[in-house]
Amino acid sequence: MNPVDGKRSGVVTVTLNAAIDQTLDVPGFQAGAVNRAVAETRTAGGKGINVAAFLSGGALPVTATGFLGEENAAVFDALFRRRGIRDRFLRLPGRSRVNIKLVDREGRSVTDINLPGLHVPAESWRGLLTVVDDLATTDRSFVLAGSVPAGVPDTAYAEMVARLRARGAFVAVDASGPPLRHAVAARPDMVKPNAAELAELLGRPLTGRAEVVRAASDLSESGIALVVVSLGAEGAVFVEGGRALLAVPPSVEVASTVGAGDAMVAGVVSARLEGAGLEGCARRGTAFAAGTLSRLGPELPPPERLAELMRAVQIEDVRVEEL
Repeated sequence: MNPVDGKRSGVVTVTLNAAIDQTLDVPGFQAGAVNRAVAETRTAGGKGINVAAFLSGGALPVTATGFLGEENAAVFDALFRRRGIRDRFLRLPGRSRVNIKLVDREGRSVTDINLPGLHVPAESWRGLLTVVDDLATTDRSFVLAGSVPAGVPDTAYAEMVARLRARGAFVAVDASGPPLRHAVAARPDMVKPNAAELAELLGRPLTGRAEVVRAASDLSESGIALVVVSLGAEGAVFVEGGRALLAVPPSVEVASTVGAGDAMVAGVVSARLEGAGLEGCARRGTAFAAGTLSRLGPELPPPERLAELMRAVQIEDVRVEEL
């Protein structure tokens, strides 16, 4: 794909199920016991919003859209103002969901408690499609990310992919379950499941890296140009055009794993829109993911640290035909 003209176009992220991430730093967390938090942060979250935050400040303007609850939208409004993100969200009655993260740095664990989110009326879903169509008249790159709330069909991303691809837009999808399965059938330009989500998509277990690489290669050959499969601390597999790479991040101090996958999406998309090849996408995506591990919330380290991390990423060619 050619680099996007930043004077005419930007990146749009779509978050159907936005969330407030409440992160509690709880040393030695134990279920069933009295635990004391030593720190708390509340950040605007949801996968697409995280991607927008990681992309903000770059060469291209960033727009975020989707659904927000009117009653607790202030934290999102503050993020959009602070990061210079254009806000095209539809506000609905009620509250956006809250995701509670219990972070135990000593035990190197994160416990998630996700509360229910909004119910989206059918007319609001149709209204969002109109917003996306409008944005596609000027913006050429879209990231569709996260879960699908009640009231929105599982085919939501597939419908958006079809509409956007018909307009010639670049479309990346980061989802799971039925929404991912339907989206894959619509052939976006890029998908980023983790290994478990890829196994669920295929309906079979993937035991070992070789099976992950083969599955990602098959998915790429089906018509999805770029397939990225995150493997947690082991790095990620990047497949495009019959070539497969394993990118392994350097060791970093982990404050929280929240948002690392979204940072990887942002890094890959930003590199691709600048015209980077597969290795460039792998290096930047992996460096973005590693860089955010040491921070709470959707934050990247300074540019010089990111450059250091990119140099430290280990890239290995994996020969698909030998698997």
